[in-house]
Amino acid sequence: MTKPPNNPEAKSAAPADAEAVDFIRAIINEHMANGTYQQRVHTRFPPEPNGYLHIGHAKAICIDFGLATEYGGKCNLRMDDTNPCKEETEYVDAITEDVRWLGFDWDNRLYYASDCFGQMYDYAVELVKRGKAYVDDLTGEEIREYRGSLTEPGRESPYRTRSVEENLDLFARMKAGEFPDGSKTLRAKIDMTSPNVNFRDPVMYRVLHAEHHRTGDEWCIYPMYDWAHGIEDSVEGITHSLCTLEFENHRPLYDWFLEQLGVHRPQQIEFSRLNLTYTVMSKRKLLRLVQEKLVSGWDDPRMPTICGLRRRGYTAAAIRALVAKVGITKFKSTTDVALLEHCLRDDLNRVAPRAMGVLDPLKVVITNYPEGQVEHVAAVNNPEDASAGTRQIPFGRELYIERDDFMEEPSRKYFRLAPGREVRLRWAYFLTCNEVIKNDAGEVVELRCTHDPATKGGNAPDGRKVKGTIHWVSAEHAIDAEVRLYDRLFLKENPEECAEGEDFTAGLNPDSLTVLSGCKLEPSLADAPAGATFQFERLGYFCVDNRDSAPGHVVFNRTVPLRDAWAKIAKKEAPKQARKPASKTEGVALIGIDDFGKLKMKTAKIIAAELVPDTDSLLQVQVEIGSEQRQIVAGVAKFYSPEEMVGKTVVVVVNLKPAVIRGVESNGMLLAAKKKRKLRLITVDGDIPTGASIG
Repeated sequence: MTKPPNNPEAKSAAPADAEAVDFIRAIINEHMANGTYQQRVHTRFPPEPNGYLHIGHAKAICIDFGLATEYGGKCNLRMDDTNPCKEETEYVDAITEDVRWLGFDWDNRLYYASDCFGQMYDYAVELVKRGKAYVDDLTGEEIREYRGSLTEPGRESPYRTRSVEENLDLFARMKAGEFPDGSKTLRAKIDMTSPNVNFRDPVMYRVLHAEHHRTGDEWCIYPMYDWAHGIEDSVEGITHSLCTLEFENHRPLYDWFLEQLGVHRPQQIEFSRLNLTYTVMSKRKLLRLVQEKLVSGWDDPRMPTICGLRRRGYTAAAIRALVAKVGITKFKSTTDVALLEHCLRDDLNRVAPRAMGVLDPLKVVITNYPEGQVEHVAAVNNPEDASAGTRQIPFGRELYIERDDFMEEPSRKYFRLAPGREVRLRWAYFLTCNEVIKNDAGEVVELRCTHDPATKGGNAPDGRKVKGTIHWVSAEHAIDAEVRLYDRLFLKENPEECAEGEDFTAGLNPDSLTVLSGCKLEPSLADAPAGATFQFERLGYFCVDNRDSAPGHVVFNRTVPLRDAWAKIAKKEAPKQARKPASKTEGVALIGIDDFGKLKMKTAKIIAAELVPDTDSLLQVQVEIGSEQRQIVAGVAKFYSPEEMVGKTVVVVVNLKPAVIRGVESNGMLLAAKKKRKLRLITVDGDIPTGASIG
């Protein structure tokens, strides 16, 4: 039997002279160095096929498959189909499509938990024979009552003392279908007084007469996840079982089951989930949005599902880039969705061909251009990729421009088209507006303009300059299209923050979708395939809808606007120039004793620390304040390494409003003293316990 180290995180840091790595790679490096698992790396991605994958799963997919590839190992795809009431083949098919689209392959290693149902049952019988499991008649509610709480020990079931023979007989009859749903369970016999409630005789099997999507009605007892998880990993030869943080307290149970069976035991390692602002990740809540028709389906482009992101025009490369930037940590944090959009723009800017489209068309007639004449102008397909070449765009007497590219009475900083003003038509000519045509309601319906034939290509031989460049399409050749402008689905950064009596749906954005009809696009887009993405110049990135677009009815989805909010955020959060400190005490602003009294300070012990991804000055630290744990972001990385921070007892301001710093949530502030270029944390010596008040 292969066993991982007894203390899996005792040496989670890389050697001092090695390049810094995250804690999972550090553990794997140690295993590779000491020969654990015969220097193999074998991971798995084990989704439950009860819904569609979302971008949170994408992080796990990238980590599971990515690490296996990095270390020359393997990664299995496993469907954790232990709950027949919620699982469907539809979800299995969607999961496999999503994982492949993200760029990963499992070769011939697609497995199902149901593949192991027979092995799991045999192992359970073995534990019963050894007195390590028993059949219980308590109801689900009674089991919860007997389990106790975090502060009170549990009580033993009155059925816990059944003989091995009776338990074997009852368990066989459970399997044979003699008992109704919920009437009996098989429970592990561990310790009802354990401080870890997961050890208080956890349920291994429940009676459930339901048809399974693969095994039909062969089984009427189904294993619980804690029992099934480790066995599946063991049978498949997994070496590193990577999970999200909510399974951290379940790890001892994972190990206990495999130790009792004496079989191969992988190393379970937990990392933090991916959370995004303006987004919900709960499958239950996403399902509710679908069922209540608050969105059009699982692949609605506003949904954080992988199929929804794909339909909106997101690329697999952008999602993989986000996961790389966020990194692997054990800290609970929320990433600004603007970072995801930044990764997407960065990728699409390199790969998306350019095109011109007019979403709110205003007709332009070039009065000095010959009627019936058509010429073609050359346009660059992608300025970031010379190999993409050029295309020919038709140009004629009548064009469409964007309505907001014209202003009858322009403001001082408006440089686009206006009466008497000259602008550049992208790739074509200089254009001057001479006359404005309005309808009876006083609305502008047409512009009469002239062009300068000598400026073809966008430059004037006489060297004169224009400040404005606008896009256009030929009225005669343009294709009609429907364009859907998508925005964030929720109005609040944290959709879970709701007023009393409301739930997360109260925060839905009523303007998350705007449908535009009668849009005019250049003719090269008429045959664009479903899913193809383009940059509509000056507007943003758009893709052909993969469900509703059809010949004669072209539908484009806006993937993301051109404006990059993350770049602005990063600029704001960049270290500001140091201000010259006041040379006299009199220059320091004074506060009253009442203001100082509002600060609540307590002692805290730092139990973990690591760099905030993509920064060199910020550490995210986990502190223990009495019985409470918090995460705090502190700008001390240039003065303390993560290893130096761990174990210090420091002073923390505990009543500050939570803040998100570089995508990481911070709840408090470490106190430090700084003079010139030196900084020292204020620490506490002696026997003062954590959580003690200061002041």
